[in-house]
Amino acid sequence: MVKLGYKLMSEEHGPAALVRNARRAEQAGFDFAAISDHYFPWLEEQGHAPFAWAVLGAVAQATERLGLMTAVTCPIMRYHPAIIAQATATMAVLTEGRFTLGVGAGERLNEHVVGQGWPGVSKRHERLAEALDIIHSLLAGELITCRGRHFQVDHAKLFDRPKRKPDVIVAAGGPSAARLAADKGDGLIVTEPEKDLVKAFTKAGGKGPRYCEVALCCAADEEQARKTAHSRHRWSLAGWPVLAELPHEKAFAAASEHISLEAIGKAVSCGPSVDRHLEAIDEFVAIGCDHIILTQIGPDQDFFFDLFERKLAPALRARKRPS
Repeated sequence: MVKLGYKLMSEEHGPAALVRNARRAEQAGFDFAAISDHYFPWLEEQGHAPFAWAVLGAVAQATERLGLMTAVTCPIMRYHPAIIAQATATMAVLTEGRFTLGVGAGERLNEHVVGQGWPGVSKRHERLAEALDIIHSLLAGELITCRGRHFQVDHAKLFDRPKRKPDVIVAAGGPSAARLAADKGDGLIVTEPEKDLVKAFTKAGGKGPRYCEVALCCAADEEQARKTAHSRHRWSLAGWPVLAELPHEKAFAAASEHISLEAIGKAVSCGPSVDRHLEAIDEFVAIGCDHIILTQIGPDQDFFFDLFERKLAPALRARKRPS
């Protein structure tokens, strides 16, 4: 059976709304919730970007059984990896083991704010690999001092750690990142139903859960759903090679101004049809994903939660766990 996750979209909801959505996700029967970690929204229309780790602390106290994770945090520039290790350990203690760290190589959109420029993709992967070594060592309870190529750590040790080391799941938008996930992570996250990503992960010896994010816009009216998806989610059609390089929301608006309603309707499952939403989700199940994070685009989360409880969840829980 697949595990079902709900996306806490910090670009579309303020901190109090995110806590409310997490409580509602737990009530609806989701297994876990995954929060995005941004300094900017992709588009002005989205309107939000609260500090994800503060929201996670509030959600930890507002829920009882819901698993929590970042999807994803970038520990290579805006955050030092030693700080992310400490935040991860604290969250795991607060949630009594319900926390998973999801990491990725990041986007210029969020990381440029600390004024250190924006390295090329190969350099970002180098930094992520080094950051993951630091995070794993600290979460394992080691006292570390190191001078790496990209990071320095001076006599660091975590005093509040959970009994079980949290999983560290690595996001991949291409084969090289998937191989990095296999080498340095406890699992994989993808946002596109590309079989080659999972294949690269498993071929490189990757084991553990395979997460995916599936964007939906569930609504009673399909045309209105397309308009909502176009307003809030058109940025996503540019693809990660472009998305990772753009500096701010105005650049994303310019890069996506040519995206039509028809194009967003083809890329995102919109409207009331459960069968269409299941088809979109099954593309990811077919490539071997076993942890499905559902992203409801737009402000109407209640329609989505109702549809999930009544129809989506029963159908999805009947899916066999991918081999």
